[in-house]
Amino acid sequence: MLGKMQDWPLRLTHVIDHAARVHGQREIITCEADGSINRSNWAKVARDARKFARHLEANGIKPDDRIATLAKNHVRHLVAWFGAIGMGGVIHTINWRLFDDQIIYIINHAEDRILLYDGAFEPVIERIKPRIACVEQFICFDDEFEAMLAYESDDYRWHDGDERAPAMLCYTSGTTGNPKGVLYEHRSTVLHAMMAIGPDAFNLPHHATALPFVPLFHAASWGLPFSCAMTGARLALVVPGDIATMHRMIVDEGATHSAGVPTIWSTMFAHLDATGSNLGKLRHVSVGGSAAPRAMIQRFLDLGIAFHHLWGMTEISPVGSVCAYPDDWAELDSEHQIDFIRMQGVAPFGIELRIVSEDSKPLPHDGKTTGHLQIRGAWVVDRYFKAGSTALDAEGWFDTGDIAVIHPNSYVQITDRAKDVIKSGGEWISSIDLENAAAGCPGVAQAAAIGVPHPKWEERPILIVSRAPGSDVCKQTILDHLANHVARWWLPDDIIFMDALPLTGTGKIMKAELRQQLADRDAGGSDST
Repeated sequence: MLGKMQDWPLRLTHVIDHAARVHGQREIITCEADGSINRSNWAKVARDARKFARHLEANGIKPDDRIATLAKNHVRHLVAWFGAIGMGGVIHTINWRLFDDQIIYIINHAEDRILLYDGAFEPVIERIKPRIACVEQFICFDDEFEAMLAYESDDYRWHDGDERAPAMLCYTSGTTGNPKGVLYEHRSTVLHAMMAIGPDAFNLPHHATALPFVPLFHAASWGLPFSCAMTGARLALVVPGDIATMHRMIVDEGATHSAGVPTIWSTMFAHLDATGSNLGKLRHVSVGGSAAPRAMIQRFLDLGIAFHHLWGMTEISPVGSVCAYPDDWAELDSEHQIDFIRMQGVAPFGIELRIVSEDSKPLPHDGKTTGHLQIRGAWVVDRYFKAGSTALDAEGWFDTGDIAVIHPNSYVQITDRAKDVIKSGGEWISSIDLENAAAGCPGVAQAAAIGVPHPKWEERPILIVSRAPGSDVCKQTILDHLANHVARWWLPDDIIFMDALPLTGTGKIMKAELRQQLADRDAGGSDST
């Protein structure tokens, strides 16, 4: 027997229709490349998306075809999202920070038929054109997109398909081997957005102004545009990187909510220190990508800004755990509050998490036992795009590649990436904990811990550090600081100073590149000061 409720498919077209119908005048603000401010709203985005959908159909694009973007954060990019998705196509956001060969591989693998791009990427387009024969039409967002829309009618009815139909294609960063495509569904994306608006995640009410410091290409900007459309939150778009512009947008637009990786916030705090500025009306920050240092969390709390750690990855749309404050939060002192929120939080409804041993046996959630973190749920990948087999084990679990402990209260604490954990004398050293302890030392801007071979202990840690502007912090000062925060046998055998640490396109430290640079270096070598 079936129930007698209406069958209302969970499709993203319902999301943009709701935003236009109920929250149509709520603004979408873009800081353009020339610094000017472009103001649109949810109603205009929905109208222009219908126009773009008509254009795609007129050019022979069919449901399930891929439409690629090589673009920064602006409202035209968002229009392309909803237009491509609305006519049944698949929007494919490309990481513009990748090398040409990687971009070419991704486009050809996806078999993109149309490529929309920013004028700033014209040189890239000209270089790669001869090697991407699958692309039939190139559209420049700067001087063609809006002119093209002007000739189209917005009298368009969205494509009506299955809620499990594909909607968006995102590729992993490809740190090992070629990038892999993750094909998000309408259903999975809607469920993820519904979870993400909750108080333990982005906490997005209607009256919020969200300014994500996450590129639109990166896992749908953590799904924030979809979540904002659901609640009608104002959405401010700015290109991550120019810290002065980012700060100006926070203050001038009255941003109340933001999200980004720790490296962005480290740079922002350095800017505040240099200029004597503040963060205006900002009251809620979500941080993911890598663990935030304790000192960073403390600074947010001191400013009266709620700090939420989120954990996730492209394969899980991307949020897999959220920051649920405990019942006695108000009674905890600052140190114990940070103890909670420096962890990665708990699984939200729709997600299950567990840890397993090397031989895939489930491990206890006792806050002590360390194992490989696995996940399954409503917005977790089943198989990669075009893959011949599933990415899951026989019980439907996906191996995240992270090492973690799970506490009795279900809080997850990521201790390392499986490929980054340092094994010394049969014991594990958490590179994440070592890095975060080092980042709390005055004068340290960024820190990366990697293991190097050792004849007796198998591996020993070394620390690679970039100094904060104007700092002359030295090796001994950092070691003295670490001695108060980590076990003595965790202390790095060497500290190497670099002007800047290599970062991925999403702001994570590229440890693989550091290992390659330091491949011939013995632990305990001379200090580079």
